[in-house]
Amino acid sequence: MMARDSYWPRLALALCALSLSACVSQTVKSTSVPQVQTLETEIAEAQLLDVGVVIFDPGLDPDGEEEADFVYPEVRRAEARYMPYLLVEAIQSSGAWGAVRVVPDDQQAMDLLVEATIIESHGEELELNVEARDASGKLWLDKSYETKASKYSYETSRTRFDPFQAVYNQIANDLLAILQTQTPDALSRIRLVNELRFAQSFSPDAFEGYLEQDSKGVYQIQRLPAEDDPMLLRVRKIRERDYLFIDTLQEYYASFNGQMLGPYQEWRKQSYDEAIALQELRAESRRRLIAGAVAVAAGIAGVASDNRGARSAGNVALAGGGYLLKSGLDKRAEADIHVQALEELGLSLESEIAPQVIELEDRSVTLTGTVRDQYDQWRELLRQIYQAEVGDLEPASQGEET
Repeated sequence: MMARDSYWPRLALALCALSLSACVSQTVKSTSVPQVQTLETEIAEAQLLDVGVVIFDPGLDPDGEEEADFVYPEVRRAEARYMPYLLVEAIQSSGAWGAVRVVPDDQQAMDLLVEATIIESHGEELELNVEARDASGKLWLDKSYETKASKYSYETSRTRFDPFQAVYNQIANDLLAILQTQTPDALSRIRLVNELRFAQSFSPDAFEGYLEQDSKGVYQIQRLPAEDDPMLLRVRKIRERDYLFIDTLQEYYASFNGQMLGPYQEWRKQSYDEAIALQELRAESRRRLIAGAVAVAAGIAGVASDNRGARSAGNVALAGGGYLLKSGLDKRAEADIHVQALEELGLSLESEIAPQVIELEDRSVTLTGTVRDQYDQWRELLRQIYQAEVGDLEPASQGEET
């Protein structure tokens, strides 16, 4: 039987050898991308819902303290403008909706509004929390989606989809499944509520009393204005102009995505490699630190022994344990170098997504600052146009009870 006082030094040496030879591999070999489903039964054109996908919440710490791996504010803000367009394309491909647009905020006249927060995003993994509500305030969807990219996702010869296309397609399919549970009457009411809410946003007094919110915050129609009501007709003209501007913004988002695709794909490809390398480095660092600590403790016990062989093994264990501790710390320093490299990539990406100039029918608009700021200015202009057109018109007629 092995002498008791030589057991721990020998165990320490075994741990040293094991930690130096171990390796990890956590890469995903392949990922399944679900196909976007299409309608089982056709929906009448008058009941097709318009969908707005709001610029994503980047999920950044409001205090500006980002401690998680691969969270770079300049990249996250770019992703928050890039990802909604991919979701719009997935939703559109089902052929089940009216107009599907990217919109700058949640203050939009849309039949269905989709919002998302980025929980995790880098080359290896994407996680989103998605919420969708219709114009009446009813919740359609509140769900988290996540997937990991395949290690082949960034090979040019194999790439046909976004590395995280599975997430966008699944969201589109979930929305379609809910849509198919709605009755034609329910769809018509959603569109009516949307129109009345838009009218109230421009003329609260004229359209007061047409809608009421219940205890759950859901809008109920109380009555409708006459179809030929002059106030309503003017609101509809304003709404068409609003849609025209939002449609023009789609050109901006498409151009933005086209410019971002190259550098962003390269960043994700490198961040994928960095994420895998970082995992391996940290796992190896952790193993070496643990094994080193055990080896040092066991070495101390061996050196203190009366047995010459145990003392000799203890000295070796001390040396090996010290090496592992230093090696583990060196690995952590190497991981920090990878993080710094990603920060530089993020800053480079930010410099390639400068504001764009979009052309309207009667003017050019330079999108400096945020698109939301530009849209707020546009809405204020629409209010001025509306007030000028309405003039001294009487408030909308009381209409009929519903």
